[in-house]
Amino acid sequence: MQRRGLLIILSSPSGAGKSTLARRLMDWDPDIRFSVSATTRPPRAAEVDGREYHFRSRAEFEAMVAAGDMLEHAEVFGNFYGTPRGPVEAALAGGRDTLFDIDWQGGQQIRNSALGKDAVSIFVLPPSIAELDARLHGRAQDSAEVIAGRMARSRDEISHWAEYDYVLVNDDLEVTEEALRTIICAERLRRERQPWLNDFVRGLNTEFSARG
Repeated sequence: MQRRGLLIILSSPSGAGKSTLARRLMDWDPDIRFSVSATTRPPRAAEVDGREYHFRSRAEFEAMVAAGDMLEHAEVFGNFYGTPRGPVEAALAGGRDTLFDIDWQGGQQIRNSALGKDAVSIFVLPPSIAELDARLHGRAQDSAEVIAGRMARSRDEISHWAEYDYVLVNDDLEVTEEALRTIICAERLRRERQPWLNDFVRGLNTEFSARG
């Protein structure tokens, strides 16, 4: 009774909470595989190649794109980010879910790909722009210039909210997490993600026939 895997696309402007929600979702179900993206940006302190990202040179990244080895990719703040195709296809076939913490461009490319039928997309909105700004400053990870760039990009990100299957306003992290879990549970039970059902129902009909 193995189901087909699910591609969980989680997007939001920086600071709206998608990374926290992604971590909580994997704590809730450790079988969910986090998609480790490839990037051309240099690693930050304590980041490990293959854990946070697959760090690649620009030439290496472009070669992967040219070979069709990227499921999606985009340029963000002067660096390329993308999803290697092989591990995602293997997870789907094995009935394992893959979680993507990506922007609207990446989500759009996955939904428009051959694997789009396996995707469920969720967009996370902040409760207000003032709160979004406060969260970015509160993280104390970026310079004022970088934060200003992220805020400017947020408007464009939010403009794509209607392209997603589900939209959550993250004004209460616990409530948003519960809603996210509910979405995943329901999507896993969709008929088209239960390939074993055809044989199961055929067996039920055989039982009917045997009863005369």
